[in-house]
Amino acid sequence: MTTSTLPATIAAPIEHRLVIKKSVFLTRITPVDSVEQADAVVAAIRKRDWDARHHCTAMVVGTDADRQRSSDDGEPSGTAGVPMLEVLRHRNVTDVVAVVSRWFGGVKLGAGGLVRAYGAAVSGALDDATWLDRVPLTSVTLDVPHSDAGRVLASLHTWADSHGAVVDEPVYGARARLGVWVAPDGVEAVGAEVASITAGAIDAVVGETRIVDRKRA
Repeated sequence: MTTSTLPATIAAPIEHRLVIKKSVFLTRITPVDSVEQADAVVAAIRKRDWDARHHCTAMVVGTDADRQRSSDDGEPSGTAGVPMLEVLRHRNVTDVVAVVSRWFGGVKLGAGGLVRAYGAAVSGALDDATWLDRVPLTSVTLDVPHSDAGRVLASLHTWADSHGAVVDEPVYGARARLGVWVAPDGVEAVGAEVASITAGAIDAVVGETRIVDRKRA
């Protein structure tokens, strides 16, 4: 479960194969940043799997899932792209494009059968996804001596794991810059944690608040 009010997304492309009455439904769901990138993904799949009879698509793009589109690609109207899109909407996912390529097995499924098949194909793929919740988090950074960086970073990871925070990759310069993204109401708590693990020797600097992808527990 997630407390995020924004649509989630997925961490990596997923692939799912479904066979119904000898027809093969191969689903590819890919994270994308734009409609143009989604179109490029669809074009690449069409080119690679040119022998499939249909490449039905559904895409949802935008932080608020405000750009949506679907295509039946030759299947009877409303039997493929729309049920695929409905699954994406129901699962509250954005910045993805779903392509279901169908190799016809010689047995007609009927309109209802196609709706169920294409919906199940996308739903089954999403069941295998690694989910990223999108949440507003605030940046907190601290500069520490290299000799202390490993210990402090390990403590930050432990704290973050139990507080829904995200730790940045450290940046090494004259000192090691460590960063953690926390819920806005957790800024005081992480400041207290930093003071505790550094004996008050290091100040935690509060920065911007922005939307961050956080792996779902």
